[in-house]
Amino acid sequence: MDITGKIYKILPEVTGQGKSGLWRKQDFVIEFGDQYPKKLALSTWGDKVNMNAFKEGDNVKASFDPESREYQGKWYTDCRVWKLEKIGGSSSESSSNPQQHSTSASHDAGLEVFDGGPGTDDDLPF
Repeated sequence: MDITGKIYKILPEVTGQGKSGLWRKQDFVIEFGDQYPKKLALSTWGDKVNMNAFKEGDNVKASFDPESREYQGKWYTDCRVWKLEKIGGSSSESSSNPQQHSTSASHDAGLEVFDGGPGTDDDLPF
């Protein structure tokens, strides 16, 4: 799936230790829509997307894979960005490359969201 919008907020990078070793992710929020804008939180995993190349207010196109799964009777949604590129004023600038893949995200559809990181199927940290 693709979504086009403006980077509303870039959140701090988070790191942790999992079964497969050290992992890192960075969440960001895209604002999209015209008359009644909505926000969608997305995450990049590892170094697949260099968020240092982007700033709040940039118009971007994010390509991601959404997935929901059940854990102990609750549903969790994950949207992993595999490509992120600037659009508009400077369309040649992009943080996409063939190796990009990653992110987890939440949305306001009433679903709780959690992604324990790469290699953790349903292992919650709490």
